[in-house]
Amino acid sequence: MRVLVIDDDEELAETIALGLRRERMAVDVAFDGAAGLERALVTTYDVIVLDRDLPLLHGDDVCAALIAAERGSRVLMLTAAGSTEDLVDGLGRGADDYLGKPFAFAELIARIRALLRRAHPAVPPVLVGGGIVLDPARRHASRGGRSLDLGPKEFAVLELLLAARGRVVSAEELLERVWDEAADPFTTAVKVTVSRLRRKLGEPRIIHTVAQAGYRVREDPS
Repeated sequence: MRVLVIDDDEELAETIALGLRRERMAVDVAFDGAAGLERALVTTYDVIVLDRDLPLLHGDDVCAALIAAERGSRVLMLTAAGSTEDLVDGLGRGADDYLGKPFAFAELIARIRALLRRAHPAVPPVLVGGGIVLDPARRHASRGGRSLDLGPKEFAVLELLLAARGRVVSAEELLERVWDEAADPFTTAVKVTVSRLRRKLGEPRIIHTVAQAGYRVREDPS
């Protein structure tokens, strides 16, 4: 999952980003509405954590611009004002969910994952395919009952491939969704990570390379 955090409280934004990265998410950060909107219009994010009271461009305006641009990102709006009226107003402006500050980090994670499950097509909470069972919330993966010791990027790549349900996922999409904006577009990180992941998954191989297209998980590994 790739997430954009937009909050002018730099310490809070970086703390949220650090916590999300520990949850195996790729995270970018912006500290004002204008910079956040610019990133959101050029990069595909699964979820945008958006502070409502932002400098340069208000969070409401950022949300409206995203809807007008039909970016498809789910928006979780944050605010220091947590009244029912604020919640109704925020949702009425197009946010998919609303969370008042201060908040428990575990609740933030749960809400972000819930938004991902509401994507189109919906992503189930536990992903299954090719004998693999992957539970993102518990950060656990197994194959044939054998627990898999996966690094953060390996876990995230496997999660994205399983969520694709047999669709071919290009190396460019993996790089954009699993790594953050600091990733070198010419890096071999995707190829290396897929190679390590294949070794850890063992035989028979279920991650197949589609020439000049990308990778996909086949339900039938034969």
